[in-house]
Amino acid sequence: MSEAVKEIPRKARPEFRNIHVTELSNYRLPPAGIVSILHRISGFLMFALLPVVLYLLQLSLRSEMSFAHFQGVFSHWFTKLVILALVWGYAQHFSSGVRHLFMDVHVAIEKDSARKTAKSVLVISIIVTGLVALKLFGAF
Repeated sequence: MSEAVKEIPRKARPEFRNIHVTELSNYRLPPAGIVSILHRISGFLMFALLPVVLYLLQLSLRSEMSFAHFQGVFSHWFTKLVILALVWGYAQHFSSGVRHLFMDVHVAIEKDSARKTAKSVLVISIIVTGLVALKLFGAF
């Protein structure tokens, strides 16, 4: 009475599972995910570099001789890179925090506008860090 119904072969859908550390190159985060991870990294970076900043502040405020020593420490390329990493962390964390504040008042929470604000956070932090790098390494 009933004949076997032919099933149409379907295209295999991708399976999304927990990401393993070795598979990170195969996973593509959206811009908002990248900003979220960078917000956490920059917050940790600012926290971890706080002793370095306090040490540099202590050196600069102790006396005139210590300020001259501070200038010598500051002229080293490695110190400039540490300060540049701190500047990037602050710029990233600040601009991402402003983005989150706007999202808290229900501005730019739609998918397209959230993607645009995430990209703008990345661009702003790179531009600010680039300008500070140019100043630190003597371009102007």
